[in-house]
Amino acid sequence: MPSMKNKHIFVAVIGASKATSEEARLAEEVGKELALRQVTLVCGGMGGVMEAACRGASLNGGLTIGILPGNSREEANPYVQIPIVSSIGFARNIMVVKSAQAVIAIGGAYGTLSEIAYALQIELPVIALNSWSMSQNGKSDSAVIKAENALEAVTKALDLIN
Repeated sequence: MPSMKNKHIFVAVIGASKATSEEARLAEEVGKELALRQVTLVCGGMGGVMEAACRGASLNGGLTIGILPGNSREEANPYVQIPIVSSIGFARNIMVVKSAQAVIAIGGAYGTLSEIAYALQIELPVIALNSWSMSQNGKSDSAVIKAENALEAVTKALDLIN
């Protein structure tokens, strides 16, 4: 009997629902790089960084999953291939993080910060592209790993998973 162990990789891409043009560009590149490596992209399924990342993945043959905050699949961005309705609002941020093996944060506000905190709490790798940095007692915390571009972010995430 074949092994039932799932070796497929899932990476969460998180960030602002209203992205700047630079954040959208980075997110689309991250989505593309994930797709080229056959990595499934998990996100909150809405606009901004989430939509741009899904667009990059979808246009390059990747699989996208959107865990939606509301009650309708219709609220998903047009590039989400598998919409999951949660009906739990921002609490779905935990589901996004728990579904992944690594997190790439691009820009973002407090929702993104909450997802980063959840990921760090469960010891998932977090890669930041123009996103939050952490400090504790005034000292820099290296738990959030910085990347300068999309390729570096994806490479670091996959290296930390493997």
